[in-house]
Amino acid sequence: MLDTLLGDDVTDRGRYLPEIIYGANDGIVTTFAVVAGVAGAALDPAIVLVLGAANLFADGFSMGMSNFLSRRSEADYHDAQGAAVDDDGKPPASTALVTFVAFVVVGGFPLLPYLLVVEPLFPASVAVTGLTFFVVGASRSLVTDRGWLLNGGEMFAVGMAAATVAYVVGDVLASVA
Repeated sequence: MLDTLLGDDVTDRGRYLPEIIYGANDGIVTTFAVVAGVAGAALDPAIVLVLGAANLFADGFSMGMSNFLSRRSEADYHDAQGAAVDDDGKPPASTALVTFVAFVVVGGFPLLPYLLVVEPLFPASVAVTGLTFFVVGASRSLVTDRGWLLNGGEMFAVGMAAATVAYVVGDVLASVA
């Protein structure tokens, strides 16, 4: 099914790149935000799995549906203006599905150390999260002219900055509570 969506040849492979990167990055960030917030607040690690899974699927669904509604609204706007929309042949339902799948699959990686009980849990999650950011970013080089190291480093830096914000907020709020 993903082959049908993503395409077989080199030209088609990057067709859904924006949805994949957007969904994957947001999935990693928001899931790790739960992990970091719980760790920063020094709460029971079991809470990570409950909140992480709930967040993963609810936010993934929200992202997919938001993508669908955004693409649909753009097409409706262009129709109302009497102008053709350049949708690159990507139906809104397909972009929504790709965004959701990327969010859930890649966004689940920060939870793996908690699921597999890899001690110490939080540092293991930080390492998995950082590696996942880098690998997803580097994979962009398969369909772009930018180097894998630059792409991976860029996504790693942006993602880990967002993860740091989540940890600091959890830590600050735990000290207030």
